[in-house]
Amino acid sequence: MTVIAELWCVGALLGIAVLAAFIGNARGATVALYSAALALSLAGLLFALHHLLFGAAVADITLPLGLPWVGAHFHVDALAAFFLAVVNLGGASASLYGIGYGRHEHEPLRVLPFFPAFLAGMNLVVLAADAFSFLVAWEFMSLASWALVMAHHKEPGNLEAGYVYIVMASAGTLALLLAFGLLAGPEGGYAFDAIRAHKISPLRAGLVLGLALFGAGSKAGLVPLHVWLPLAHPAAPSHVSALMSGVMTKVAIYGFLRIVFDLLAQDAEWWWGVPILAAGGGTAVLGILHALMQNDVKRVLAYSTIENIGVIFAGLGLALAFDTNGWPAAGALALTAALFHVLNHALFKSILFFGAGAVLTATGERNMDRLGGLIHPMPVTSFAFLVACAAISALPPLNGFASEWLLFQAILLSPGLPHWGLKLLLPAVGALLALAAALAAACFVRVFGIVFLGRPRSVAAERAVEVDRWSHAAMITLAVLCVLAGILPGFVIDAMAPVVQSVTGARMPAQASIEWLSIVPVAESRSSYNGLVVFFFIAASASIAAYVIHRFASGAIRRAPAWDCGFPEQNPATQYTAGSFAQPIRQVFGTYVFRAHERVEMRPPGDPGPARFEVKLHDLAWELMYTPIGNAVSLATTRLNQLQFLTIRIYLSFVSFALVFLLLVLALWQ
Repeated sequence: MTVIAELWCVGALLGIAVLAAFIGNARGATVALYSAALALSLAGLLFALHHLLFGAAVADITLPLGLPWVGAHFHVDALAAFFLAVVNLGGASASLYGIGYGRHEHEPLRVLPFFPAFLAGMNLVVLAADAFSFLVAWEFMSLASWALVMAHHKEPGNLEAGYVYIVMASAGTLALLLAFGLLAGPEGGYAFDAIRAHKISPLRAGLVLGLALFGAGSKAGLVPLHVWLPLAHPAAPSHVSALMSGVMTKVAIYGFLRIVFDLLAQDAEWWWGVPILAAGGGTAVLGILHALMQNDVKRVLAYSTIENIGVIFAGLGLALAFDTNGWPAAGALALTAALFHVLNHALFKSILFFGAGAVLTATGERNMDRLGGLIHPMPVTSFAFLVACAAISALPPLNGFASEWLLFQAILLSPGLPHWGLKLLLPAVGALLALAAALAAACFVRVFGIVFLGRPRSVAAERAVEVDRWSHAAMITLAVLCVLAGILPGFVIDAMAPVVQSVTGARMPAQASIEWLSIVPVAESRSSYNGLVVFFFIAASASIAAYVIHRFASGAIRRAPAWDCGFPEQNPATQYTAGSFAQPIRQVFGTYVFRAHERVEMRPPGDPGPARFEVKLHDLAWELMYTPIGNAVSLATTRLNQLQFLTIRIYLSFVSFALVFLLLVLALWQ
C-alpha cells in the first residue's frame, strides 16, 4: 500500500535526523546524510506518482498513536498523492543540491538534523487523515523549518526573522486548531471521515473558511499575512529557502484545499470564492511590486513567491466560484490551472534559490549592486537561472506560461456566472493577474541583467568561479523539467486529472490524444495552445537568423569602441543598478503602495563632493497592522507586570471574584 510505503520513508527520514545529531560533524557526514535524504525523497516521489498515474484506490491506515482510543489516521488519495509528489520532488532536488552546497556550511549540526526532519514533517501533513495528526505534523514542520531559519542566527537580522516566523506560524496553527474544532463540533469527531459526515451551519462554515484562509494563508504568504516570508527565506540556507518557498508554501495550499474543497465541500456557498479571489489578486500584484523594489537577490525571490501564491489562490477562488454555481467543467479548468502552477512554481523557484545560493557561494554577496558579469565565470548557473527567469515570467514555451494561460482561459469563462458580485470582481482580478505577469517579467529581466550581465561591480564578482557539479545537476534537472512541462503540458494536465476529478467531480478533456500534442481547455473554436510547435518555431527562427547573419554578413573584422553613452570612463559604477532599473515603476506605484520618499542632494558647481540619493520605502502591512499590535502587546504586558507585586489579600480577592463570576456564568448558561 502507498500509505505504508510513504510512512516508512517518513520514519527513515526521522531516523536520519536523529543520526545526524550524533555524526553531523564527522567527515563525509554531509554527503552521506544528504544522499540518504535524496534516496528516500526519490522513493517517496515514485510511490506518489505510481498512486497518481495508475489509479490506485484510496489507501488508509490507523496507527496506535495520537489521541487515546482514536489513533493516528493516515491516508493517500489522489489529492494527497499529487502533493506528496511535489513535496518529494522538491525534497529530492534540495537534497541533491545540498550534497555540494552543504560542504560550505560552517556549522553543519545546525542544519543536518533538521533538514530530513523538515522533509518528514511536510510529508506527514499531507498523509494525515485526522485533525490531531494534521496539527501535530503541521507544528512539527513549522518547528523544523524555524530551526533551519535560525541556523545562521549570528548574522544580522536572522534572530528577528526567526522570531517573526515562529509568531506567525503559531498564530496560523491556532487558527487551524479553531477551524478543526468548529468542524468536529461537540461530538469531537476529529477523523476526516467523521468531519465529512458532519454537516454544520452556514455561519460556522463561513467561520471555518475564514480561519482556514488565515491559518493556511499565513503559512503560504498571502498579503497581509506575508510579513515573515521576506525575512525568513533569506535567513535560511539556500537549499532550505528553496524548500520553504517551493514546497512548504504548497503544503499550506494543500491544507487549504483539504479543508475547504474536501471537508467543507458540502457546505460551500457561492460567495466563498469572493474573498479568496480578492486575496489572490491583491497578493499577486503587491508581492511582485515589493520584489521589484528589493536589492537582495533572496528577498526578491521571497517576494516573488508571494506573487505566485496569489496567482494560485486566484485559481482556487475561481474554481470554488464555478463549482458552487454548478459549473463543474469550468471549475475543473480553474483548479487544473492552480494545481499546474503549484507544480511549476516548485520547479522554477527551486532553481532560482539554488542559483542564488550558487552566487552566494561563489561571491559571498546577495546585494545585486555588488554583482554583475557572472555569466562568464558561471555559465552553467547562469543558463539554469535564465531558464527559470523565463519560466517565472510566463514566457512561452516554458511551464509558467502554460499554467497562467490556462488560468486566463478559465477567467474568460466567468462572464456567464449568475452573481453580479463575481461578474464585477473577476475582470478586476484578471487585470491584476495580467499586471502581475507583466511586472514579473520586468522583475526578472532586472534580476538576471544586474546579476549576470554587464561588468563585475565588486572584487568578489570578478573572482567568482563556478560551483560544484551536484549543484549543477540539481539546477539543470529542474530546468529540463520546466521545458518539458512547458512544451508537453497535455501530459501534465492528464496526470492531474484524477486529482481534479476527486475534488470537483469533473475533469478537463483528455489532452494527450489531441493532434500535434496541442492543449484545448474548452473547445478548439475558443482557444488552443501548442507548446511544442512554439518551441520549434522559436528554435528554428533563432537558428535561421543566426545562419543568415553569419553566412551573408561581411567577413571583414571591424573593431570600434563600444558606445559609452557620453561616459568615456570605463567604470562599472556607470552601469544600471537595481535601484535605477526599478525607478520608473517606483515612480508610478511608490506613492500609494510603499509611501516612497526620495531625497536628492546635488553639490553646487565646483564642489567635488559626491551627490546623494536616498529612497525610503514602507511596508504598509507591517506598519498599519503588526506595529500597532506589537505596541499594544508591549503596553499590556507592562501594565500587567504590576500584578506580580500585589499583596496576598488582593490575590485572594481576585480568586473570590473569579469564582463568583464563573458561578454566575454557569447559572445563566443553564
